[in-house]
Amino acid sequence: MSIINTTIKPFTAQAYHEGKFVSVSDADLKGKWSVVFFYPADFTFVCPTELGDLADVYPQFKELGVECYSVSTDTHFTHKAWHDASDTIKKINYPMIGDPTGTITRNFDVMIEEEGLALRGTFVINPEGEIKVAEIHDLGIGRDAKELLRKVQAAQYVAAHPGEVCPAKWTPGEATLSPSLDLVGKI
Repeated sequence: MSIINTTIKPFTAQAYHEGKFVSVSDADLKGKWSVVFFYPADFTFVCPTELGDLADVYPQFKELGVECYSVSTDTHFTHKAWHDASDTIKKINYPMIGDPTGTITRNFDVMIEEEGLALRGTFVINPEGEIKVAEIHDLGIGRDAKELLRKVQAAQYVAAHPGEVCPAKWTPGEATLSPSLDLVGKI
């Protein structure tokens, strides 16, 4: 069964955010657009490249009213230690959620049970708490924050413009499509 258009499941967790430990729950994701960005573990190889890339683009997400949350099965204490130790991770300003019990990771169906780690999962959630984008990668395949930003922009556009859809490589300001019988076989 697809996770698309399902409502996020309840959770409460601790996060490291802007020099503090804070509580984050499913309620914090509702009322605004959110990105939940799962990765396997702190102090690894591909993960800091992804989280650093997301940190570089984070101001653009904020301009769109989007909050980003990174999640791994590490603790919030480990997130702080990584933040303090790595120049790449130091630039992160979004909440880094610890999920040592794996509850959130299982809620989004990205847990590697044998390892207790998350797959690389990316989820875009609308203000109603519904998952609009779900993308899951094998551990060796890194993600691109600019492409994620484009997908968020497309999801927001489609939500604000019923009856229109965004074609491949669509970016804000470009033409959209209005699905109809007249378009079948003509694109």
